[in-house]
Amino acid sequence: MASSPPSPKARHSAELLGKVPQLTDLVPALSLIAERLSRTLSAALAHLSGGDAPLVRVGMPMDGTLGSLQSELDGPAAHTMLVLGPAALPLLATFEAGSVLRIVDRAFGGRGDMPETIPETLPLSALLLLERIEAALATALGLAFGGHDDLRVRPVRRDTSLRQLDPFPASAELLSLSLDIEDPGFAPWSLQLAFPVTTLAAATAAPRPVPPRPRRARPGPTGEPFASILIEVTAVLVDMPIAMSRLSALRPGDVLPVAVARSVPLQVDGQTIATGTVGELDDRVAVQIGHAF
Repeated sequence: MASSPPSPKARHSAELLGKVPQLTDLVPALSLIAERLSRTLSAALAHLSGGDAPLVRVGMPMDGTLGSLQSELDGPAAHTMLVLGPAALPLLATFEAGSVLRIVDRAFGGRGDMPETIPETLPLSALLLLERIEAALATALGLAFGGHDDLRVRPVRRDTSLRQLDPFPASAELLSLSLDIEDPGFAPWSLQLAFPVTTLAAATAAPRPVPPRPRRARPGPTGEPFASILIEVTAVLVDMPIAMSRLSALRPGDVLPVAVARSVPLQVDGQTIATGTVGELDDRVAVQIGHAF
């Protein structure tokens, strides 16, 4: 039986996919994220060490590729791939071995000095400390991106070889940030972050506006269910003080002289809602409203 020809690959129009932002379009957004990261990472590292918050300086965004990042390294380094949100958008953190060993020296009571010889493989103490720093960095990045559940960052794997780690295509356009962490009295250390253009574009895309829910008009006193409610209204014709002794001595046939005020209050549950004058309408006593509250 003859085999059917392979189906053509799906192609999507630019209108459906949207325009891919250029590096220059994403630099302002990454600069804003960098400003937030300098604060969130400082707090995360202070919580990690239990001491004062260090000073985190973030450099200007720089463009490049994985190859250019590798060429800028002075020696051995640990590379950590992190992912952003449910779509697992990749980003990269690079820790030079010298910086990690400075932190280990501090953890054991030193001033954060770098050893004379940098080993090709980090010791277990350095790897355990690096794991905690990765978690703090992931928390700080998530907050810098906005702190939403769909923008959480988590580390997924680490390697000393960028080729083995393979976080994203080698030709992918990147924007990178260099971070210097300084604690008073200790030697500073640094790390570098790299963001593919696709990751930044998805993370910084403006959220779609949520259409406001139509507000239901609140019913007024002329509409249901209030319009048909019966309310007892009292017209106070006479309001006079009388002594208790006089009141207790009242008998049938006694006459009390009263003066009806020209302004008669209308009350609902003891509260005056209007005033008017007593008159007559169609042979019935009526009150003409003069003032309503």
